[in-house]
Parts: sequence; C-alpha cells; structure tokens
Amino acid sequence: MRILLIEDDTVLGAAVRDQIAGDGQSVDWFTRLDAGRDAMAGTSYDLVLLDLMLPDGRGIGFLKAMRARGDVTPVIIMTALDQVSDRIEGLNAGADDYLVKPFDLAELSARIGSVARRYTGNPNPILTHGPLEVDLAARNIRRGGTTVQLTAREWALFEAFLARPGQLLSKAQLEEKLYAFDAEVESNTIEVHVSRLRKKLGAGVIRTERGMGYRLGPP
Repeated sequence: MRILLIEDDTVLGAAVRDQIAGDGQSVDWFTRLDAGRDAMAGTSYDLVLLDLMLPDGRGIGFLKAMRARGDVTPVIIMTALDQVSDRIEGLNAGADDYLVKPFDLAELSARIGSVARRYTGNPNPILTHGPLEVDLAARNIRRGGTTVQLTAREWALFEAFLARPGQLLSKAQLEEKLYAFDAEVESNTIEVHVSRLRKKLGAGVIRTERGMGYRLGPP
C-alpha cells in the first residue's frame, strides 16, 4: 500500500514511518496539512494517517474537505484528543478509525490492515487462492500445509495482487505501492520480487502481461 502520514511530532512520525516501512508498505510523511494536500493532488494513496492538531490547522477540516469532494480514501485519525466527543466528531467527519496517542505500533499495523481489508471488500482475514491459505492479519501463508516465508516487500507485493484479483497492475503502479517519494528504485526491482514470489508460491501465482504489467493468476 501507499500510505500518506500527516503528523508533526517528529519522534512519533519517525516511529510510525519506520513501522509502516518495516511492514513492507510505502509511506510519504509530511508535518503540515498543506504539504499533505499537495501530495494527495499528485499521488493516489491507499490510506491516510491523520493527526488532528497540525501547525497550519486542524485535521478535521482536512478530512471534511476530502469527503466533500468525494474522496473515499480510508483515513485513520491519530491524536492525543481522547474525549468521547472528539471521537464522535472524527468519525462523523468521515474517519474510518480513531487511534488515541500514545498507542502501540503493532496495534497501528493491525488497524491499517483491518481498514484496508474492509475497503477491498474482504473483511475476513483468512482467504484461499488455489493451494494457498493466506492469513492477512497474521501475514502468514501456507502452501500444502507448509508455511511459506516472505520478506516484507514480497508480502506487500503479493497483498497488492490479492486486493485486486484479476486486475492488471503496471510496473509503475506496483512501484508506487511499495516505495515512497524519496526511495531509489532499481529498474528490475519488481521483476525480481515477482520471480521470488513465483518460486515460493508457485509458477502460476502471478501472470505476466508482456509490455503491460502483471496480474494475479487464476486459483
């Protein structure tokens, strides 16, 4: 997933960024609403992590503006505002989840996964694809009863295909899901990850559409 993080606390922001990157996702981190707004104008994000008290305004206004223009990108609020009235205001403004600081980073990862599954229409964390049994919550795959170990990047790539079964994904789209703005991406990175996934999960798990991209293979 490509995640937008808007958080002005540099210590927390760095910790959240590192947690997301460790999960194999890409994250673009900004400390101001105007920078986050500009980023959304030029990039398609899968999820937004939004603080409510930013140097240039309140996150609630940012969220309301998103929903008013029809932007349905899922949003998780992260804030120190812990009153019931604050939660109600955030959820009524269109937030998908509300996380009160301080929070456990592992819980954040779980909530990101839960919200993402709801938006892809598959809230059940357990699914099967051919001989593969996939636990999205535990980030675990079993093939023929044997656990398959994937790296964080391999998992994120495979999850991108699972979220869009049958849909063609270009190399550029996949790179965007896995890498942030400032990351250097080698020209054959996606090809290498796809090759490794095929070796671990089966040759037909990902199909190549020559000159166009890749798609999840049939079950």
